[in-house]
Parts: sequence; C-alpha cells; structure tokens
Amino acid sequence: MSDRGACPVRLHGGDFRTDPGGLYQRMRAEHGPVVPVLLEGDVPAWLVIGYRELHHVLSSPDVFARASHRWNAWDRVPEDWPLLPMVLRLPTVLYSEGEEHRRRAGALSDALAGTDLHELRTVTTRMADRLIDAFCSSTGTDLRLAYTARLPALVLSWLYGLDDERGDEAASLMTTMIDGGAEAMDAQRALMAAMADIVAQRRADPGGDVVSRLLAHPAGYTDEEAVPELIVLLGGGNQPTGEWLGNALRLMLTDDRFAASIAGARRSAQEALNEVLWEDTPTQVHAGRYAAHDVELGGRLLRRGDLVLLGLAGANTDPDVHSGTGAPGDRGNHAHLSFSHGEHRCPYPAQEIAEIIAVTGIEVLMDRLPDLELMVAAEELRWRPSPWVRGVASLPVAFTPVPPLGEN
Repeated sequence: MSDRGACPVRLHGGDFRTDPGGLYQRMRAEHGPVVPVLLEGDVPAWLVIGYRELHHVLSSPDVFARASHRWNAWDRVPEDWPLLPMVLRLPTVLYSEGEEHRRRAGALSDALAGTDLHELRTVTTRMADRLIDAFCSSTGTDLRLAYTARLPALVLSWLYGLDDERGDEAASLMTTMIDGGAEAMDAQRALMAAMADIVAQRRADPGGDVVSRLLAHPAGYTDEEAVPELIVLLGGGNQPTGEWLGNALRLMLTDDRFAASIAGARRSAQEALNEVLWEDTPTQVHAGRYAAHDVELGGRLLRRGDLVLLGLAGANTDPDVHSGTGAPGDRGNHAHLSFSHGEHRCPYPAQEIAEIIAVTGIEVLMDRLPDLELMVAAEELRWRPSPWVRGVASLPVAFTPVPPLGEN
C-alpha cells in the first residue's frame, strides 16, 4: 500500500480554478492516480485521476456504488453545505442502482431518442442565428453570456416544450446550483418548483416534447419521480454542452494551433470539439461513487462508504493515454471519459443532442463572425467557481459588425 502524499489536496479555489492542468500534474507526481482531497468545509474524499483506475471504478458498480446513502461522512456535512445539491440523494437515474437504475435509464434514453435530429439541427441553427442577431451589429460582446450559455438553454427549452423566458430562468438556476455557492440549495428548491409546474402542465396537456414522452413511458413515472429526473436532464444537457461550446471557442481565440486548424479547414468542428473533450473537458469532476466495502485502488486503501470523485479531466490528460505525437484527440480518438463509462454513462441520445448543439453553434458563429478576437489577454480570463464544471465566467470578444439576418 502506497504512503505517498499523505496530506490531502484542497479541491476548491486557488490552482484548482486557475490551473487545473498543472494541479493534476502535481497531484499525479505527489500522490499517484488516486488522490486524497478535501472539498469545501474540509469534507474528505478521493479524487481518481488515473485513466485506468477511473475506467475500473466506472466499470465496477458493485464495488463503487452510486447511491449516496452509503457515504460515511454525512455526519460532517452541514445542512447549508454549498455542494450538497450535487451529492444529496434524490430519486433519479443518477443515484439509483440495479433494476431501478435500468428502468430509469431506459425511460430517459427512449424519451430523448424520440427527438428528430434533423429538426434539432434546424432549430439549433435558427436559435444560434437569433442570438447572434442580437449582438452582431455591435463591435463586441461577452460571448459566454450572449451565446454559449444561452444556446443550449434555448434548445433544451424547445425540447422540453418551454418558452425562452422559462428556459433561461431554469438555466440560470442550474448555474447557481452547480457553482456551489451560498445560494445553491435555494436554487435547487426553485428548480424543483419550476419542474413540478412543467410536469403538471404536460400531464394535463401532453405534447411531442421530451417531458411528455417521459411521462407517457411504460416505465410509469409518477410526478414525484419525474420532477428530479427532469432536473438531471437539464443539468446534464445545458451546463456541460454550454461549457463544451465555450471551451472550444476559447481555444480558438487563445491557441494559435487550434485556431489555425479550424480556419484552415484541416479539422472539422466535430474533431475540434473531440479534442476539447480530451484537453479541457467541461465536466472536470463528477460526484461520485461510494466504496461498497474496503477496497484497494491505485495503491490506496479506501474504506467502506468513502466518497470517490470521478476526475474526468485528470483521467483524460493521464500521460498513460497520450503518446509522444500529441493528444489523443489529435487522432480522432473517442476513448475519452468525458461522457463517463459503464451503466451510468451519459445516454447515447443525449450525447448526440449535445454534439449537434455544440457543432452547430460553432459552425454558425464562425460563418457569421469569422474574425472574432479575444478582447483581453488569455491569462486575464476568469473561471467559474464550480468544482464540477470547467468553463470561463466570461468570454469578451471583438469582431467586425455585420447586419442581422432577421427572423428566418
């Protein structure tokens, strides 16, 4: 059993926000693939940053279980802990196990699979153009606030059958919850109330949207089951997709190699976004798994009930999966863990929807505003405070004004 790096690493603020790549390198050198960490409030956990070790965790649900009632540190978590919404057990696909998980995962996958992907592309293009029209006649904007955070929210609103205002409100609440600040629990409660209203409306007047398909599924969702499940769908669809799009655009604006490869058409948008999933994945840490019994992992002894954090960003940048020729994403390798792995991986229909939104978002923006430039030095960009999501808090850009297209 390894005794390396006995001192836990604080997984909030400092280098974790500003330079996670460098921090992962130091963690790997000092602690190995499984790192003892402290979350906000000095709550202990293990962060798995080794690709092989994380793959094993994700492939072993009987050993590394999902239900958070197993956690052995609940007595150390205050009621107002800002990260509580991300570990608090709710009756959803995220925290279920066994047959119950299969029931829920099948229903969600079927509800999403009913989406017409051709119509989705058309709607995403139209909404991207509408957002760009709102700022294209100026000389600059905050691309995150005006575009990358809003596009997935608008598209998901359409999938849910919501109007834009309600979709924006839900997306804003989700951002507050995931950032893990003092208002996180209030945001979760407001989201629950908003989703309850939507479920009641769709139960009374079903349509052709994802919510209606979920409620009509043979899995037999009750209203109480559907409400938190819809929050899972919203969080898993809006936040990572927006930061996926934003991180790709940030690289275009700050990395000459990346920008040249896109501008010169040596890479498609899909290939560029795949590289982002390897190098700057939007979901950097996911909570989590819980040791079902004492187990050794990466030279560490984990005790029954220990919280295991999924270090997706750390595992994707593990030197063991890189060669001397560059990043795995350079070769079109899709073996990253950004969509997780195993029975709790992101459903394939959800991955398709996210990719269509991200690819279309880049292609439309590049076509409309081909001379985007960052308005500040790259090192001046500030990152979101969330321990889970990797993305900039703002992305100020300048460009040559162009006339809006108008409604289309």
